[in-house]
Amino acid sequence: MDVVRITPRGFCHGVVDAIRLAREAGATHEGPVYMLGYLVHNAHVVEELAQQGVQLIDFDDRLAGLEEIDHGTVIITAHGVAPAVKQRAIDKGLTLIDATCSDVYVTHDLIIDLVRKGYEIVYVGKEGHPEPEGAMGEAPGHVHLVTRVEDVAELRLASSRIAITTQTTLSVWDTQSIIDAVVAKYPMAEVHNDICLATQDRQEAAVQAADVCDLVIVVGGERSSNSKRLVEVVETIKGTPAHLVDSVTDVRTSWFEPGMRIGITSGASTPARITREVTEFVEAYQPL
Repeated sequence: MDVVRITPRGFCHGVVDAIRLAREAGATHEGPVYMLGYLVHNAHVVEELAQQGVQLIDFDDRLAGLEEIDHGTVIITAHGVAPAVKQRAIDKGLTLIDATCSDVYVTHDLIIDLVRKGYEIVYVGKEGHPEPEGAMGEAPGHVHLVTRVEDVAELRLASSRIAITTQTTLSVWDTQSIIDAVVAKYPMAEVHNDICLATQDRQEAAVQAADVCDLVIVVGGERSSNSKRLVEVVETIKGTPAHLVDSVTDVRTSWFEPGMRIGITSGASTPARITREVTEFVEAYQPL
């Protein structure tokens, strides 16, 4: 098969930093070491860390998850948490390691600053994802989550100061229609589009490659927002078929026809070895 290896792909700086911190904790800290939720949204990474002594506490509610930990070290995931979660860990006497991505912290700091100045925040994000949960926890009652254009009609903001910010792992194309709807309703709203550069670069590269590919494969976990968005932007923006695979076992040869050009990329939390296995399989496959 003719394969286009789309770049950039694979680990972003936030994932690299988080994994490094977790590995160091697993190797050096006395007592049990826990990650409070998936450190990054890839099961292969989580399994590898478990083998290195970092145990998973997988609760949607991070505060509830903390109640499962009596002692030892707890790692805050790359997606960040609300201040109340960190304070509870401290109150319980746990050793706290903060692996929050620096790009996520930019959004947290922005929210804190704007709310202090009297703003109400419209946060464009995915319901149930840990990143919005953490961001909203910086200013409870002042950060309003919207996940789709239809949600904008439900907003009731009395403040004359309104700002818009976003989850870092969404797509520019996803968020823009929602941002436009908020601005149409609140023309005074300030826009702070906080999609991280690593996410944007991967999306733009995938869309560009889709012009010369018959099919795009995105290697990434089902929990990974940025991986799912790669599939969506390829299909929505270019109309090119795209599939999300967690590993080589998810690849279906029925997708392939003779003479096809296949683009392969991966999410920001996908280990390189997993993407390499998929790439090598597709390159070696010869459809009849």
